[in-house]
Amino acid sequence: MKIYTKTGDQGETGLFGGSRVKKNHARIEAYGTLDELNAFVGLLRDNVASTEIRDTLFAVQNRLFSIGSYLATPQEEGKMVLPLDLHVADINILEEAMDNMDQALPALRNFVLPGGHPTVSHAHVARTVCRRAERQCVSILEEITIDPLVLQYLNRLSDYFFVLGRFLAQELGAEEVKWQMRN
Repeated sequence: MKIYTKTGDQGETGLFGGSRVKKNHARIEAYGTLDELNAFVGLLRDNVASTEIRDTLFAVQNRLFSIGSYLATPQEEGKMVLPLDLHVADINILEEAMDNMDQALPALRNFVLPGGHPTVSHAHVARTVCRRAERQCVSILEEITIDPLVLQYLNRLSDYFFVLGRFLAQELGAEEVKWQMRN
């Protein structure tokens, strides 16, 4: 099977089920950003030594793919055809991981800038792309109904990447880069 179909050569792409929309459609922007985020999560996972964190990131990648598939499926009579493979337990996993990492971190007393170590920076890139994906999902709420778990998960996931960045900085012995306002 060839990977190229030439069906997108005129600036349109297909949703699950065959309907076509412009490639810059808000729905395509949302799940395209989830795909971008998934790639950054893979890059982050490839640079983390901890098996536990790698396992969490792998689960995140699977959830992001599921959310993207869900968003790529048109609605019928106000309901998505493909059910969402996302559960409250997935949010709980992120919260528990953050709570565990937070216990090992000093109290946050300053704004933190991305940097200090390439792996820490990867976590911050994932955080910012996740925030964009969340904003794009909010944007498409005007045209389709989205399960509230999607926004909750993305919101919690961006928090997870922030805490993970701080945790990785500590684990790697990297300086946590603090924002400094000019005098």
